[in-house]
Amino acid sequence: MKKDSINMMKIALLSTALVGTIACKSDRDEEEWSFSGLEESYTIDRFKVLNIDTKGEGNFTWSINDSIISQDSQLDFISPVVKTYPLRLKIEINGSVKTYNSSIIVKQEAETYSKYISNVFDFRPAVGQFTNEIPEFQNGDSYSQMLQKAKESLIGGSSSMLTLGGFGGYVVFGFDHTIPNMNGRDFKILGNAFWGNDASQPRAGSCEPGIVMVAYDRNKNGKPDENEWYEIAGSEYFKNTTIKDYSITYFKPDENKPPVAGSEFWEADVEYIKWQDNLGNSGYKTKNAFHAQSYYPLWLSDTSYSFTGTKLQNNFYDQSGTGVYWIGKSYDFGYADNAPNNDEASNIDISWAVDRNGKYVKLPGIDFVKVYTGINQEAGWVGEVSTEVAGAYDLHLN
Repeated sequence: MKKDSINMMKIALLSTALVGTIACKSDRDEEEWSFSGLEESYTIDRFKVLNIDTKGEGNFTWSINDSIISQDSQLDFISPVVKTYPLRLKIEINGSVKTYNSSIIVKQEAETYSKYISNVFDFRPAVGQFTNEIPEFQNGDSYSQMLQKAKESLIGGSSSMLTLGGFGGYVVFGFDHTIPNMNGRDFKILGNAFWGNDASQPRAGSCEPGIVMVAYDRNKNGKPDENEWYEIAGSEYFKNTTIKDYSITYFKPDENKPPVAGSEFWEADVEYIKWQDNLGNSGYKTKNAFHAQSYYPLWLSDTSYSFTGTKLQNNFYDQSGTGVYWIGKSYDFGYADNAPNNDEASNIDISWAVDRNGKYVKLPGIDFVKVYTGINQEAGWVGEVSTEVAGAYDLHLN
């Protein structure tokens, strides 16, 4: 074969290879930029979540004006304000950037929302001196009947409350709309905490901190069933005095057992309700002289029941030194029944939510809240530290 013919064949083969390479690169580019773009505008009601999913890959920057609102491939947007927001999306892939512009029109909702609790989904108090009293158990009451009483105590702007008993006792409630995750604090949980008169301890009095859990209704079925729960990381969350995955079991007492009186006048039975935890500790919850009813939830047929959660360091101390005057100090932020209702410290910021690994999560808002008593302590004659819940409301809805 002549030399010129060989060279021509090489050129032809190289050209074919280059065309193939260019074609493959073009195909990849089309695949990488498969996102067809934003709609001209999106319309959504106040307190509803707008979801825009690009289903693409790359580096994403969603912004309104000059503020970045997300860097995920999909955007969850919610607002409590009737307004039109200019939306911009920048996508970077292998050094190439494309920009898309749109707008989000937030309009007034047709229905009327309540800022208060709209439903109570579960109520399971731990043992305590107010259990079976707040709310009151009547002979024959079932779980569903006690849950109905919990609803009557918390739904709307009711002025009554629930006691959650000792560590782990909880209530789960929800709202008729999504509380948006905005800048600053988003919702308030009401309790019965108050400050004392000691100037040296201005944030101490009667504070019984409860852990707060939140969930977003992703499947939109109005129930806290398939939703992942996130803990509000309050001021104590990352401290080594806080115990994660703490478990305690309470054993049903024999109400016919002769009581074992203690040395103090208020100690009616110092061997009343047996308990044990997963740290190897065990003991008895004392029955005091001020509350004669059973401290074990009488609508439960189980001979024992357990709770697991985050346990805070004990916060009550005997200021008198003689067991006469007990003080419960407040933690800085992020707990229920931890500060007076008229104090900002009883407000909760959704952006404090963390996952099971302690990593902060970005939720568009929340629909459900769980509160449980976060301390396992008996404060002398005052009794067990037990979180009380007297309601909750959205700070963004008037």
